[in-house]
Amino acid sequence: MIAAVTPLDPDACGVRIVDHDRVAAAKARMIPNDEAQQLTELFRLLGDATRVQILYALVEVGELCVCDLAAVVDAPETSISHALRLLRTAGVVRNRKSGRMVYYSLNDAHVRLLLDVSAEHLRHEPNR
Repeated sequence: MIAAVTPLDPDACGVRIVDHDRVAAAKARMIPNDEAQQLTELFRLLGDATRVQILYALVEVGELCVCDLAAVVDAPETSISHALRLLRTAGVVRNRKSGRMVYYSLNDAHVRLLLDVSAEHLRHEPNR
């Protein structure tokens, strides 16, 4: 089917022609809807500067308590505790108790990889 698209939209095709083979190949490789939803939730979780700074602090030193993270991020301990609770619930960080102290660290290396790749993408972006 060929139909003209308004030229006012710079992201639209000038002419609508569907490549059925490429569409089928893309559909065959798509992630399931539930995984797409989980990724959306993860990126929403990472959509907060304080939480990202907490994660970078943990990337750099491995393990910190709430008071240390509050000092690093320059935020109230209550804000840090809330952010850590969200990150822990999502499986992004884990905690370890030592007496009365609770230390936080990244749950696995995938979190560091995600942060590193995202930061590299920002530095590579030619329009910035």
